[in-house]
Amino acid sequence: MVVRSWREEPLTVLHAVGDLDVAGAPRLQAALDQVLASSVDPPKLVLDLTDVPFCDSVGLGVLVATLNHVQRAHGRFILVLAPGMIRHLLTITNLDRHFETSSSLLDARTALGAAA
Repeated sequence: MVVRSWREEPLTVLHAVGDLDVAGAPRLQAALDQVLASSVDPPKLVLDLTDVPFCDSVGLGVLVATLNHVQRAHGRFILVLAPGMIRHLLTITNLDRHFETSSSLLDARTALGAAA
């Protein structure tokens, strides 16, 4: 897994490429930890997973832990998802009720008040 992050006031965008599994999840977790440690309160994060074809329980745990962290800080966390496995995984685990999702990075930026 490869993770890039950048700042777009007032939010931070992360883009992941590769499988979010037991091998890739630590890389995403490290990138998220770094962003959260340096972000202003409340955090506004967009995680683009459109290039992530697979997510296992370890990857799902990273997403849930990040959501919990951001919610405790009264921030917002939006997942950008393509149709497919991850969207289906959130639905069958009923986590789609908890995560804010978007079908495009542009829509997520707009939702968090960034200039497009």
